[in-house]
Amino acid sequence: MEKYGFRFQLPAWVETFLAGMPLAFPEMESRMELAIELARRNVGEKTGGPFGAAVFDGEGVLVSCGVNLVESHNCSVLHAEVVAIALAQQRLGRYDIGAAGSGFFELVASTEPCAMCFGAVHWSGVARLVCGARDQDARAIGFDEGPKLPDWSAALEKNGIEVVRDVLRAEAAEVLRRYQAEGGTLYNAGRTLST
Repeated sequence: MEKYGFRFQLPAWVETFLAGMPLAFPEMESRMELAIELARRNVGEKTGGPFGAAVFDGEGVLVSCGVNLVESHNCSVLHAEVVAIALAQQRLGRYDIGAAGSGFFELVASTEPCAMCFGAVHWSGVARLVCGARDQDARAIGFDEGPKLPDWSAALEKNGIEVVRDVLRAEAAEVLRRYQAEGGTLYNAGRTLST
């Protein structure tokens, strides 16, 4: 029987891009700028969808980053948030990023989480989720964000995950619109639409 396995890796441009970055991003806006630039470059390099994310520790030090890899890896779960969370878990050596006593960790995402990423955030162990563009910004260009709780942010807060929304929203939403304008693929379950 054929062996099965699963591997993914960030596009080659990410390493080069990060080499020019500082080690720490002390302001929330600077952390969001990084997530948005990852999304922007993912579109520009044609390596995936218009989404970027990164995990930071409590000092603002970058732990991991992610970009949308759905098309390049033929895998619907490789959203930017999931990629960033998975790489942080591997780097830290634990599935619960914020396991008791291990410190504060934050996920910064260029767009609010879809239904799947909402679940991933819930189980990741991060203490804070920071979002740029809104769910409706992604839906406005044609993405199906899935059936999320109407008050998803309150649900995360109830479980101890602080949610900060609309950080550089206009800049993040512009990346979504650029993706649409350039004819990026909108991959929705059971149907693929071209913009």
